[in-house]
Amino acid sequence: MTQSSIQGGDGRPLATIKDVTDVLGEIDDATLSAIMDLRPTITDVEEASVWMSGDRDVFGAGAPLKDVAGEIVSLLGDDEADLPPEI
Repeated sequence: MTQSSIQGGDGRPLATIKDVTDVLGEIDDATLSAIMDLRPTITDVEEASVWMSGDRDVFGAGAPLKDVAGEIVSLLGDDEADLPPEI
């Protein structure tokens, strides 16, 4: 991962576009822009990726994903809803 020199409010480095695409893969420009507008940290992006991979037990049984990571999942979930169902 690359390290951003810009830090979030909690002192952790903010994710770069490269960080986001390295972790989440190909994302359309509008969704990528919306994610970057959230000013996510690398941890936020990684948590969203783990959540979307189905490994939700990492966060505790039944615990919802919160904050920026949750917003990323919501944005990506909206994007996936536009795709045709897989056969």
